[in-house]
Amino acid sequence: MDSEVSTPPPVHKTGSSFKKSLAGFFTDIYKIHLFVLRFFKEAFVPPFELKEVVKQCYEVGVRSFTLITVTGFIVGLIFTKQSRPSLLEFGATSWLPSLVSIAIMRALAPLVTALIASGKVGSSIGAELGSMRVTEQIDAMEVSGTKPFKFLVCTRVLATTITIPILATYTAFIGLLGGYLNVAQNEGTSYTTFMQQVFEPLTFLDFTAALIKSVVFGFTIGIVGCYQGYNSTKGTEGVGKAANGAVVTAMFLVFIEEIIIVQITSNFR
Repeated sequence: MDSEVSTPPPVHKTGSSFKKSLAGFFTDIYKIHLFVLRFFKEAFVPPFELKEVVKQCYEVGVRSFTLITVTGFIVGLIFTKQSRPSLLEFGATSWLPSLVSIAIMRALAPLVTALIASGKVGSSIGAELGSMRVTEQIDAMEVSGTKPFKFLVCTRVLATTITIPILATYTAFIGLLGGYLNVAQNEGTSYTTFMQQVFEPLTFLDFTAALIKSVVFGFTIGIVGCYQGYNSTKGTEGVGKAANGAVVTAMFLVFIEEIIIVQITSNFR
């Protein structure tokens, strides 16, 4: 009589893997928390790397100037063109400059600028610091007695925090220029009249909220890109993951911060 061999039931590892993932998530949150605290601890303590900050502002701002110009102009032009038919049905095309100004100044200019910077600046910072970490340049700086965190991280985060609001303001005016061209073509509105209608519905809160959003977005892009690059591992594969992680994480956080700031500012309107 043949004896049947009983096979042990499969062991489900779903629970253990979930616990590991959850533990890894909170560990990453803790590391990010320490990274941000270290930035605030070292960024405002002398010696200040002003020359490097100016250099990074040039890299973030001037290098993105052409892309920001084209994108801002297209956003203003397309938004105006798409909004006109809806207002035309109600005979309210005279409200078009006010609608464009509110949309661009409150939301589109800071958000579009942040998304472009996340893709261009965030990936650049992540890849640059990641390659320096992989090639042990950061370790060499630590051994030589310099402070790589202050020189590499603090300067880049300060540069993005300073430059993104400037780029967002420029994007807003370029977007309004694109909107004006469409309005002038269809309505024959003069530039002076258009600008009067643009600034009429705007309040101090609109400019303040746009500035706060731009500063928060700039800090987020800089700190995420630096964190991904500064802590990258696994050779050249880590460099790619650092650049990709900087873009994806920065864009995700930008959208979350946009929702939070809009909810807060809407309570004061």
